[in-house]
Amino acid sequence: MDISAVNLNRLAILVAVVEAGSLTAASGRLGLAKSMVSKHMQLLEAELGVALMVRSTRMLRLTEAGRAFYEASRQVLQAAEEAIEQARTGQDSVQGKLRVAAPVDYGVMVVAPLLSRLRTRYPDLTVELLCADHRVDLIADGIDVAVRLGKLADSGLQAARVGPLLRWLVASPDFLSRYGTPDMPTALEPLPWVELTVVAQPAHFTLTGDAGQVHEVSMRNTVFSTNSAYASRAAALAGEGVLRATVFSVRDDVAAGRLVRVLPGWSLAASDIHAVYPASPRLPQKVRVFIDALKASTGPA
Repeated sequence: MDISAVNLNRLAILVAVVEAGSLTAASGRLGLAKSMVSKHMQLLEAELGVALMVRSTRMLRLTEAGRAFYEASRQVLQAAEEAIEQARTGQDSVQGKLRVAAPVDYGVMVVAPLLSRLRTRYPDLTVELLCADHRVDLIADGIDVAVRLGKLADSGLQAARVGPLLRWLVASPDFLSRYGTPDMPTALEPLPWVELTVVAQPAHFTLTGDAGQVHEVSMRNTVFSTNSAYASRAAALAGEGVLRATVFSVRDDVAAGRLVRVLPGWSLAASDIHAVYPASPRLPQKVRVFIDALKASTGPA
């Protein structure tokens, strides 16, 4: 029999009638008129093609088929209630698998350690991190949340800004000892340049001074170009040239003295880091705590 031919809502009415002991008592429990309860029972029997109960003015008795169907219906309703409760519990607690997508460098340097800290805090949480520099399809790939750097493309996804994406100009101490440390943007432009080709206009950018002055920079001496942020950082560490790098990728190098900020009194334009996730009436708690942790690690603009 095709299950679509049966109105499954009537299973709950049948169970209420049997457990209440009469149509009148069931109507009070369900908040329905007695005539409506009776009508639902008649329709259910018609849909099944079998008599479920024998009615009289003083009593209601289940047939053999009715008793078997009542037991099965009660189990179906109990399973449904348990499934609903489990879904609600999973929505409100930090558990299950969290699947995160992020660009390779940001995923390795920021997201992976952050997820490890979340795992320590929430031992019922398991994580899967997919690092890729191409845009993943969150719905098709079953991704809970993805980190996007820079300008967001139009999509049907929800987005939460988690912080600024900052960049520094850096070079190795050896490079600066050989070429000198520039003190103005005009002194920067002829220096050897390490170019990351995946960014827009890799050799052209705007610098803003502490006093608000603006200078359009065009680097004229690209000596090393690559499509890999890791390779560009390695080239800068090797003394190949000046590099425009994301702060998260070189902060530790600067702190350790392996790289030096060039023109620290001038700033590059900042963009944004976003967490994007499929639209949902309620954001799962595991996604919420990840986004909150990412905001805390990124810091304010």
